[in-house]
Amino acid sequence: MSIRLRSLTISVVLTFSCAVLHPLHAASREDAQALPQGRFDARIANHPSGHPIVNSSKQYGDAVLRAQVLLDRAHFSPGEIDGRFGVNTARAAAAFNRARGIDAGAEISAATWRALNLDSAPVVVRYRISTDDVGGPFARIPDEMSDKAKLPILAYEHPLEALGEKFHASPRLLAALNPGEQFDRAGTRILVPNVASAPLAAVDGVTVRVSKSHRTVVATDREGRVLAHYPATIGSSHDPLPLGHWRINGIAWFPPFNYDPALFWDAKASDREAELAPGPNNPVGAVWIDLSKPHYGIHGTPEPSTIGKTSSHGCIRLTNWDAVELASLVRPGVRAILVR
Repeated sequence: MSIRLRSLTISVVLTFSCAVLHPLHAASREDAQALPQGRFDARIANHPSGHPIVNSSKQYGDAVLRAQVLLDRAHFSPGEIDGRFGVNTARAAAAFNRARGIDAGAEISAATWRALNLDSAPVVVRYRISTDDVGGPFARIPDEMSDKAKLPILAYEHPLEALGEKFHASPRLLAALNPGEQFDRAGTRILVPNVASAPLAAVDGVTVRVSKSHRTVVATDREGRVLAHYPATIGSSHDPLPLGHWRINGIAWFPPFNYDPALFWDAKASDREAELAPGPNNPVGAVWIDLSKPHYGIHGTPEPSTIGKTSSHGCIRLTNWDAVELASLVRPGVRAILVR
């Protein structure tokens, strides 16, 4: 099929042999979003002082939530904001510290807090659910590719999932911030992470660097300064990352997905080729950033909670919101360096 990309047209068979979660490692949506019981206090999260040093995966609550939102707004993405100091938040903190010249490793140290708190906007704000938020369409997404192919759009399953993506947050975090609230009613006022930030300006000389060992995608400017840092799901032993120097060919927004079982080592014998409609729950999510290596690209995901924690079929998977931001920053011809 022919898909028109920004600034060029390329003819490709969008089989995307890398987009589906590795079944041996993919956590279920429910398990991956599981959080300890407890509630958040927006007043504490919004206050810039009094937060402890954060350096343990056992830490969960207002301080971590504040750090995650501030890192997100600084374009050092923690992935899905969930109030827990997990591996993606630690990677974001380490990258932020390096970029700011702070000797604290992956710790949210006192110096890290001082740098983060230069952004003084509140991290949790009130939001009124709109008619668009609850208007859909919504649809239950089946497991089988053949059943997915019958759907006219691979939409969100429910308003809470859509709101989670809108605010870069785990649906369970939104539920914890808003105990007892109904997320399917327009007009309901809820607490949400304030992830609004100035968009990244496109600049000349951008390089995209993908690290298999760090599970990150980093965009830098001509001088090597970090523009954006994202957690990523990258390849597997069966479908290794194609190391080397490549180029970005173009960008396809909300592309369809052509499933070819011949390209999947773990496909079922009964599987048949199928074309899946676009949508946020399409296997490549909101955007496909095409690489000069055939069948490989950087793309979104229907499962943001698994980013950086699972393996893929060779490609580079980001949360939808991170993939959208990266796509707005790059253009055809930009270098993409894939390393161990």
